[in-house]
Amino acid sequence: MSRKTPPTKASPRRSRPKAPTTPPQAATGRPTPDAADDRQIVLAVVIGAHGIGGEVRLKVFAEDFSAFGAFNNGALTLSSLREGSNGAIARFAEVRDRNAAEALRGTELTVARDALPGLEDGEYYHADLIGLPVVLTTGEAIGRVVLVENFGAGDVLEIERDAGGRFMVPMRPEAVPEWSAERLVVEPAFAE
Repeated sequence: MSRKTPPTKASPRRSRPKAPTTPPQAATGRPTPDAADDRQIVLAVVIGAHGIGGEVRLKVFAEDFSAFGAFNNGALTLSSLREGSNGAIARFAEVRDRNAAEALRGTELTVARDALPGLEDGEYYHADLIGLPVVLTTGEAIGRVVLVENFGAGDVLEIERDAGGRFMVPMRPEAVPEWSAERLVVEPAFAE
């Protein structure tokens, strides 16, 4: 199993900040099939201004953030991107000075789900796992995925039990033998 980074590494896509637009939801809490392509996926968050010329510092969750030129339904257009000592430094065509850059602090930079590259077998985007119903290999429904984190050793799923409480499971074959767009299956030993 491998993952694609756009959208997130260990926060928003994973635990990432929630996308600003909310898609229609089916009774299961998952986007309806027609809405799936409209979902906005968070690729980065503005963490502050950089300098006086309108540049911003970003926490980036995508492997190739610069491949996307426009964010938030075209509201922000990427002019330049470079690495800084504390995250990426970006300039957007619409941001002219430090005040405008400061006003963006906390803004999530999103793209439509269908703008992301396709996936190979065994790959997934964090955003596609969040909200999935979780069942044990025995068939018992136990909850839903609420967060995907990555602390450096691989993805870890946070699952909220239907009965209350949360637990974490590594996204590895021995713990999660299968998943699909409809559900995620967990070995009982990892759900204790």
